[in-house]
Amino acid sequence: MAGNSWLLPVSGMAADSKTDPGIPASDGYLLVDLKKCQGCASCMLACSLVHEGAASLSLSRIQIIQNSFEHFPRDIAIGQCRQCVAPACVEACPEDAITADKRFGNVRMIDLKKCIGCGACAEACPYIPSRSHLAPHESFGGQNKARKCDLCSRAPFHWDAAGGGPEGKQACVAVCPVGAIRMTRKIPTQKGDAGYQVNLRDGNWKRLGYQDS
Repeated sequence: MAGNSWLLPVSGMAADSKTDPGIPASDGYLLVDLKKCQGCASCMLACSLVHEGAASLSLSRIQIIQNSFEHFPRDIAIGQCRQCVAPACVEACPEDAITADKRFGNVRMIDLKKCIGCGACAEACPYIPSRSHLAPHESFGGQNKARKCDLCSRAPFHWDAAGGGPEGKQACVAVCPVGAIRMTRKIPTQKGDAGYQVNLRDGNWKRLGYQDS
């Protein structure tokens, strides 16, 4: 694996996602197989390319997280927005900048024009590190703006004419060389990470001497 200076330590989850919806559920969710992930960061580079037009690990909406003090399979985690059924970030935003966008299958999306870069969404996210993160945005004079996964719904540099979103192609899913990320329309269990971490391995896994679970 390449140098680890850009990888964040795993800290786990701060609290369970709330269970009282209030807004329509998303039509799409990213599932991951942590045992298949090799930490190559292809998903991160693809994410930043389709959204920002540049390869930038720090601007990626999905993060590969490594814990150097753990052993396989707990040494790597994939930090992706869960598109929570009852998203704490939506309720926390003082400017109503995060909404369920009906045009893109109710994916939770950030309106950058409304976002004031206060970081309330990141603080409210029950996952650590939070799935919303702040970074300067060139289109807004370098002002900090929140970024989070939108399933590539608004990816101005998307390579496919059909674009992304639940109906299209998600960059991270498309480029993962080992198929460790997949999108589903079925709502995952909303308690902890269990519903989002799945087994995407085939028969070859057993032939290599690994366990399926």
